[in-house]
Parts: sequence; C-alpha cells; structure tokens
Amino acid sequence: MSLPKKSLWTIIVILLILIADQILKIWVKTHMTLYANDIRIADWFIIRFVENNGMAMGIELSGGKLFLTIFRIIASLAIARYLYLLIKRNVRFSYILFVSMIFAGAVGNIFDSVFYGVIFSESTPINVASLFPPEGGYGTWLHGRVVDMFYFPLFSFTWPNWIPVIGGTGFEFFRYIFNLADASISVGIIVIILFYRKIFTLSFEKKVIET
Repeated sequence: MSLPKKSLWTIIVILLILIADQILKIWVKTHMTLYANDIRIADWFIIRFVENNGMAMGIELSGGKLFLTIFRIIASLAIARYLYLLIKRNVRFSYILFVSMIFAGAVGNIFDSVFYGVIFSESTPINVASLFPPEGGYGTWLHGRVVDMFYFPLFSFTWPNWIPVIGGTGFEFFRYIFNLADASISVGIIVIILFYRKIFTLSFEKKVIET
C-alpha cells in the first residue's frame, strides 16, 4: 500500500472509532440515568451507564484528575508521532492499524475528560444529563468524567471456604464496565503483544521513534 493510502486509511480508522465512541457516549449520557436503568441485551451483555475519573475500565490513579488528563494528552501526542513515523517508514499497514486503534481510543477518552464537564449537566440515578445546559456543565475544562457502558458478566461463582483470604467471597468475570474507546485500546495492545512483538521491537531498534 502506498504512503498516501496508508495515511488516508489511518485517518479513516481513527475517525470512525472516535465518531462511534462519541455517538454512543452522548446517547448514553442523554438517555440513561447513572447506575439505574440497565439495558439488558442478554444475560451476559448489559448496557450500564457509569462514570469514572480513572484509567480504562474504572481503574483509579492517584494524583488527581488534572494530572491524569494531562498525562493522557502527552501520551496521545507521543502515539501520534509514533504513528507518523511508522507511516513515513512504510511499516506494514496491519501493524499501523492496531496502533491507530490505540491512539483513537486514547483520544476518545481524552475528549470526555477535557469537554464533558463543560458541555453536560450532572448525571444522577434519577436525572438524565442534558447537552449544553443553559446553567452550565457539571465541572470545568479538563475535569470531565469518562462515560462507560459495556458490562459483560459472563459467569460468576463463590470461592470455596477452604481457600485462604478469598474463601467464601464471590468472583465475577468480567466485572469491569468499559466503553468503545477502552475496547479499541485493549484490542490494539493485545493483538500487538500476541502477533506484532517483532515489528514493535524492530521499530525501536531501527529508530522509528526519533528524537
């Protein structure tokens, strides 16, 4: 594939993920109440609206929301430069595709963090948020909360009582609630680790990332 086509398709992939991610988040935010009205597609596939201040899948990071948002922006800029250099060096497009998925997912969650506190009213278990409320948003720039909605409780069980520490407690797979941006990041990273470790390593050994 020629360099112009690689650039075009990289942009298309990124835009498709970003647009789909934001459409879904905006719909959930403006049609569902927080934690309350699940949409049960199947016993193992539930749409459940939650918000978080942390990393992917609700994992919290110490240091404050502002620090996390700035960290995300810096990391995304680094990935953007990496993508540019991959295309410039004519690396295999399939690898560029999965790096693009990671970048698009990161930017999707950055959008929430940067803008959602300003453009949305507060979501609660009894009130649906509105877009561009006349009274202003629930927060400030760079302090928005990330919208998550995909919940896949595939199976659950209780650990036997004889097991130390965790005996008698419940276990559920998969308990994390995530969004399309999280899924895009996770798929990109997993596929690269499983199938593109050699290309990833060579990209650094050959100084694809330049200073």
